[in-house]
Parts: sequence; structure tokens; C-alpha cells
Amino acid sequence: MSYVVKGERGDWEAVVGLEVHAQIISKAKLFSGAATQFGAAPNTQVSLVDAAMPGMLPVLNGHCVAQAVRTGLGLKAKINKRSVFERKNYFYPDLPPGYQISQYAQPIVGEGEVLLDMPDGSTRAVGIERLHMEQDAGKSLHDQDPNRTFIDLNRAGVALMEIVSKPDIRSPEEAGLYLRKLRSILRYLGTCDGNMEEGSMRADVNVSVRPKGSNELRTRAEVKNVNSVRFVMQAIEAEAARQVAVYDAGGEVKQETRLYDSEKGETRPMRIKEFAHDYRYFPDPDLLPLTLTDEFIRGIAAALPELPDDKKQRFVADYGLSPYDAQVLAAERETADYFERVAQGGAGGKKGRRDAKQAANWVTGALFAHLNETGKTISDSPVAADALGALIDLVADGTISGRIAKDVFAEMAATGRPPKAIVAEKGLMQISDAGAIEAAVDQVIAANPKQVADVRAGKAKTIGWLVGQVMKATGGKANPQMVNELLKRKLGG
Repeated sequence: MSYVVKGERGDWEAVVGLEVHAQIISKAKLFSGAATQFGAAPNTQVSLVDAAMPGMLPVLNGHCVAQAVRTGLGLKAKINKRSVFERKNYFYPDLPPGYQISQYAQPIVGEGEVLLDMPDGSTRAVGIERLHMEQDAGKSLHDQDPNRTFIDLNRAGVALMEIVSKPDIRSPEEAGLYLRKLRSILRYLGTCDGNMEEGSMRADVNVSVRPKGSNELRTRAEVKNVNSVRFVMQAIEAEAARQVAVYDAGGEVKQETRLYDSEKGETRPMRIKEFAHDYRYFPDPDLLPLTLTDEFIRGIAAALPELPDDKKQRFVADYGLSPYDAQVLAAERETADYFERVAQGGAGGKKGRRDAKQAANWVTGALFAHLNETGKTISDSPVAADALGALIDLVADGTISGRIAKDVFAEMAATGRPPKAIVAEKGLMQISDAGAIEAAVDQVIAANPKQVADVRAGKAKTIGWLVGQVMKATGGKANPQMVNELLKRKLGG
């Protein structure tokens, strides 16, 4: 996916790596038993460990370890059987002990990859450098009082996975594809809910630029804590343009941490970027090295679900869908499950299924449109999968036309009623009586002599217009195939 930043003296390309902080789905924090529920009143989910009271020792949450391994396996990454927790020393009001327990030299997960589904149907791999576990900091609230900053420690100690990509991303669009795919994998695995609005997934964006065609890696700047896919893409565009302008002016890009201002569409400096030695990492003396057994890893691997890439391939192979349709349907686990419930019903079609293409079209077309308009997810769709399948059956067996089916769907979405009841109550059954259809066809032919002459003169496309007039005259109930055949027979089209 080509992305070029225009400079005064030539074209530049962006080199991007993402550090994604994903909150582990766990009822307790990484080193304490305090709750992790989002939205609780400030400082109501804080243990003595989280508050760094003297003498309090961390106890590792085994469920969080399993979730990190599960994620690593889902990313096709190397699981390190020995990892070490270290103290990352820095001082901030919402970090009570003055250090963060993290992993540095020996993380729990090594190299892996994420496959991007490109717009042209191809795939491209973005490398994963590492995944390590760490505890989150608390939250500073600067807008509660004009003179004071308040501290909420509910988030302090919450378990995070930091997933670090290699600098393989070359455009804002690729960054968006990467984040959406990563979020999809995490949701399939059940290890992170991926809710960026609630802060359970956020990204630090490392950006540098280089002349187009060069292989060098220049100084990068980090844009910190970006909390939406759209803002990540905008931040990359803004930061890449800023760096090109710096080089064009004869300056040098500083290694620093910056913030993205979404209202102004620009990044601004926050602080000089620290190096690893500035944090004075050293092994946490209160935590032994973490050692995993082969049996533990195999047990987690055996319980992995079918992941998006595998599901996409199966949808293409088993249902005959296009790679694009398969990728759209497999992106979210709930959508994929819904589609399969629709497609696997019915008496006709391949392997006793409904027409999978029709099922896909209804799910990605009418259903998605309704969900977008109403702000609902597929999990709370007013049209159940079985009901949508029943609607498709009514079209397949000729009970209603495709045009009428759209009206029936709208009624189903508004009321939740089954399609057969709606069709029966409103008298929407398709007209397949040859005599009734022929009468409507004769009426349309008589009323439109110019279009009839065009068809007889070889303008075959005009017959479609005449079909539309017959459908209009019959309230959309006429069998369109019979209408077509009758018109062609009578007009020689």
C-alpha cells in the first residue's frame, strides 16, 4: 500500500512501529486481588499492594500468565519458557511505588506476526517483536479542580500486555489494518476486549521518515497513548509530515515523546524520549523468574479457538465466498457465528445449506446497514440469525420477491416479528399466476409503445425498464423471472 509524503526536495516514506497496550481480561489485577471492573467510583478498587503500602508484596496472577501465553500462541509467536519481571523506575503521582513492574530483557513472548488483509485481496505480514506483561499505572485527573490534580488508583496494577510490532508498517492505512486485525485476534482469544474508548487498548506510535527507496532507519519520535484507530492513522500522517518539514528546513528530528492533538490535527512535544538505561531496569527482588512447562503451554494451545485467518480460509473453501466477503465476516467472532447460523439452515444449496453468497449479502448489506444506523452490535440485533434465514428461504422458494424481502426485513428489524407472519398479514406473497402476470405485462406493453419499439429494434437493456414497470404495477409481487420470460416472448427481445 503506497504512501508518500511530499517534501521540497523529493518523496519520503514513513516507517512505523506500534506498541499496543492491551488490558488483560481478568477479574483481578496482575499482582493483587483487587477488582478490575471499568467505571467504578474512584479509588474503590485499590489494594494495599496497589497503593504501595510498606511491606506489601506482589503475588503473580496465574490467570493473567495464561492469557499472555494464549495471546502469544494466537500471534504465532515464540513462547519463552523462562521470563523475568523487572522494575522500571520512573516517578509520577499516579505510580505509588515509584516504579512499574514490567518485563524487559526476558519477556514471556518473543517474535510472531500479524497478517494484514490488504484491499487488493493479498495479505502482508507485520512482524511482532515481543509481548511482555506489566502493570498499569493509575490515572491523573486534571479537569476536576482548577488548582489541583486528583489521583484515581483504580487502574493501578491492572494487568497489561504490551505488544510491540517491528517497524514494518508503511502507511496510516496499514496501521489501521494492523490495529483492527490485532484487536480481532485478541477478541477471538478472549484475552482483551479491545475497547479503545474505555482505555483497555491503546497505542504508542513510533514514527520516522526516510527518502523514498532508502533502507535506513532514522531517528523516530513516539506519539503516546493514542486511543482510537482513526486517531492513530491521523497521528502518523501528522507526525510524518512534521518530520519531513524538519528535514526540509535543514534540521534534525529529536528522539522524543509527543502527544497527538486531534482537534488541531498535529503532534506536540511532551518530553525527551527516554532510553532503556534511564529507567534503571533490574529484576524485581520480590518475584522469582517465571518458568513455564511444556505441558502448560500445550494445554493452552489445545484450547485455542479457530482464529480469524483460519476462519476466513474455511469460509472461502467451504462456502465458496470471495476472500473479501470471507474476511469481512470473519473479522468479528460474533459476526462469523451469526453468518454460519444463517448459512447452515435451509433444505437447498450446497451440502444442504442455504445459498452462502445470499446469506453473506444479507448479513453484510441490510443487516450491517441497520446496525450502523441504530448503533447496535450484532450481538443485540433485533433480527435473529434463524429469522434472517427464514426470510432467505421465502425468497428461494418463490414465496416473495427479492424486492419485497427488503420491505419485510425492515419490518422485522422494527418489530422483531418472524418473516412468515409479516408476509401473511400484509398479503405480500409473490404472484406466480401466469394469467395475472400476463395481464399486467400486456397492460405495460400497451402503455409504453416507444420502449416496446426500442426493444424490438435491438435495445435489449430497455426490457429491464419494462420489467420494472410490471413490478411497479403489481406492487413488487410479480415473479420477476416470469415477467422477464413473458416480455421476451411477446417482444422478441
